[in-house]
Amino acid sequence: MMFGTIYLPNFCLQAAARHQPELCGKPVALIEEHERKPVIIQLNEAAENAGIRKGMTPSQALARSLSVVIKVRAPGQEKSIQEILLHHAFTLSPFVEDTAAGVCTVHFTDCRNLNEKLCRVVEQLAECEIRAQAAVAETADVSFLAAHLARPVLQIENATEFLAPLPIETLAMAAA
Repeated sequence: MMFGTIYLPNFCLQAAARHQPELCGKPVALIEEHERKPVIIQLNEAAENAGIRKGMTPSQALARSLSVVIKVRAPGQEKSIQEILLHHAFTLSPFVEDTAAGVCTVHFTDCRNLNEKLCRVVEQLAECEIRAQAAVAETADVSFLAAHLARPVLQIENATEFLAPLPIETLAMAAA
């Protein structure tokens, strides 16, 4: 018995910027428009490299980089991407859990070629303009953590060996 996790990093940001390839490589940050004081809730690597951080206001982000693109959450797009994620997960197994926004867990009963199967799904999601990472392990928790570290797919054979060298910050990163 094995578990796989498919994880969509920066899920809300991916949903808001989907179908906008011109944003690739540009600093992009996401806000929740309906907050009293909107602050950045997700950002891409280019925005991080420009000195922008979660919790900043849009004006603070613009002070760091005039080229930052501020996007607003798109719940309709988030729902659509989650449905696409689940559709592809169900091609792997009938046992799929809608774990969280941008995360699903797959319980495999047929453990043959799992790495190849996950690679195929990650590639199919990429064709849908969705960036995904995936991992497979003996427990759902280990596959979840490994999916956050996968580039793009990781198979964990020995959970103890995988977990032992990880810094505690990695656990906090996966929980965020």
